[in-house]
Amino acid sequence: QVQLVESGGGSVQAGGSLRLSCATSGVTYSRNSMGWFRQAPGKEREGVAIIRNIGSTSYPDSVKGRFTISRDTAKNTLYLQMNILKPEDTAMYYCAAGPAWSNDYRQVPSFPFSGQGTQVTVSS
Repeated sequence: QVQLVESGGGSVQAGGSLRLSCATSGVTYSRNSMGWFRQAPGKEREGVAIIRNIGSTSYPDSVKGRFTISRDTAKNTLYLQMNILKPEDTAMYYCAAGPAWSNDYRQVPSFPFSGQGTQVTVSS
């Protein structure tokens, strides 16, 4: 049974940083792709970072250079380091898991398992 529990969200001013964590169980990083997705009110869920089972990562241009996804196998934890936050980064952030072939952050349904989310609010 896959369980994903996010933490680390909060309110920050523009230019600040946050690190999100996702405690995972029921997934094996060497066999699953993992990702972070976000959803703002009135908008569709979008991918902001993925890390494939082989360890490669991908980001959309909107966060590239500011966000970094990583994983700690010993701690069964996925991270998202977010720097230089902008008001448009305000959203509920979700950790998600998919099979090894889930390799595109734009394909949200290919990451069918997700947690309850953690809110990130960036003020100007």
